[in-house]
Amino acid sequence: MKQYCIDELRPDDYEKIKGYLDERFGSSQMEGIYWVPLDSDLLDQVQGAHVDCQPFYFAVVLEPTVIAFEFLIRTRNRIRCDCIRYANEAQRDSIIRFGDSIFETLKILA
Repeated sequence: MKQYCIDELRPDDYEKIKGYLDERFGSSQMEGIYWVPLDSDLLDQVQGAHVDCQPFYFAVVLEPTVIAFEFLIRTRNRIRCDCIRYANEAQRDSIIRFGDSIFETLKILA
């Protein structure tokens, strides 16, 4: 899996990040996994044409010592489709900025 990972989280940092993600994205059916909607202006041509598959998401996986921002862009409406694919450059950059912004907002040194 292609992803942006930040490891060596301290227990206090984990709790801050968990609270932040819970508040903004709610908890998912699987503990520690959050579905973050991808901005619609970042969709590629295929994703934009697949109206029935929208919205698209990327997963954030939070564990006690690591947080991973997955680069696989998915829909929650289907398991397989041509529109489910790895992030293009703009999407990838947006996911990395999103991850970094959490640490900036919470004033956590990574």
